[in-house]
Amino acid sequence: MSTLPDTMTAAFVDGAGAPFTLRPIAMPVPGAGQVLVQVEASGLNPLDAKIRAGQAGHARQPLPAVLGLDMAGTVRAVGAGVDGFAPGDAVFGMVGGVGGHAGTLAEYVLADASLLARRPSALQPREAAVLPLVFITAWEGLVDRARVGTGHKVLVHGGAGGVGHVAVQLARARGAEVWATGSAAQLDGIAALGATPIDYQRVEVADYVDAATGGAGFDIVYDTVGGATLDAAFQAVRRYTGHVLSSLGWGSHSLAPLSFRGASYSGVFTLLPLLTGEGLAHHGEILREAAALAEAGLLRPRLDPRRFVSLGEAEAAHAWMTGGQARGKLAVELG
Repeated sequence: MSTLPDTMTAAFVDGAGAPFTLRPIAMPVPGAGQVLVQVEASGLNPLDAKIRAGQAGHARQPLPAVLGLDMAGTVRAVGAGVDGFAPGDAVFGMVGGVGGHAGTLAEYVLADASLLARRPSALQPREAAVLPLVFITAWEGLVDRARVGTGHKVLVHGGAGGVGHVAVQLARARGAEVWATGSAAQLDGIAALGATPIDYQRVEVADYVDAATGGAGFDIVYDTVGGATLDAAFQAVRRYTGHVLSSLGWGSHSLAPLSFRGASYSGVFTLLPLLTGEGLAHHGEILREAAALAEAGLLRPRLDPRRFVSLGEAEAAHAWMTGGQARGKLAVELG
């Protein structure tokens, strides 16, 4: 720690809807099981904007706070009991920004070592920084719950979105045949990922189920949109053996269409380990799988071409994300 500065800069949000304020704070010191990471890129997620707006009670992040769940960076110091990482290691992970944990819009962040994985050489820091939340969410649904594999027909609702475009790649990497819904403007991008695109605004559920599965239904349907889209998922799943997953299943829904098919449903709530302290190591395990897929050329996040290259551009990055202009994932780069 002697070579590190005594202070660092972090981007604070002091209250709901408040602007970002850059402030110097004391350099954190890693405790037992912790790693101090110099942040090279902080990945942005829609959840960050909801927390900032005071509209994400489920994230349990009281303001003022440093936002940001995801990051890629370099290990600078390790605490007692950490034997898997050493100073100089390039890492990435979903490490804070909820549950009262300091976020990644800062020059340095403390992370539980079990949450981290080594950054694959195939990915630049900003590419790795946008992956953790969306990849973990995709994996926990498709692999942990649904055991996706060869021979499965998979439908991803919202195939051009953050979780969706990664879910498409993950399902294909594990041998599944994939379809994905999107708007007309998103169909070419979905096709480029290797999925059969479906224009949900023009094609009825029964029609695309008939076209793709002969009316039998999809083995796995992953809803990444919520609301009426989850209801559509219940109508599209295969009878008896089908499995519907949702990362946004927070509303009230009739289970009748699902029940009449004898199918299963699983909710995915990726924040639980950071909120409860349970299951932290599994997130690190999942990110090691992400790294292996990236190294094999089977996983690449879709980035918006616009870049934000300092903490001082956090405000502009959030505005770009919430304004609807972004055409891919965003990160704030620090190094």
